[in-house]
Amino acid sequence: MPAYQIHRLKESQRQQFRWAPHTSGVTVAKPKDYEKGALTEAASPYAVWLALRDTGDQLQVGDLLELENGELRIYKYIGFEEARWFVPEAELPATAGTGDVPLS
Repeated sequence: MPAYQIHRLKESQRQQFRWAPHTSGVTVAKPKDYEKGALTEAASPYAVWLALRDTGDQLQVGDLLELENGELRIYKYIGFEEARWFVPEAELPATAGTGDVPLS
């Protein structure tokens, strides 16, 4: 049975997430906005939701489930959708790609 790492959306970000318009496609999540929660074994993301539904630790809108292979699912009002972690682009040196040759 797959193990799901729960990532809880920080309360400071939850209201912003709740009021943001629904977008289709992959949701990009920033690791700084999440706190690592419990590791839960279940057959699917919906099985995790069902197992936690009547507990004090139920999933809330904006929470993430991460599989062992790194695959992410985000809990939204309409169910679970694909997500991925935000990865900042590496900064290039100032002269890279400009065609300028440094003077010696």
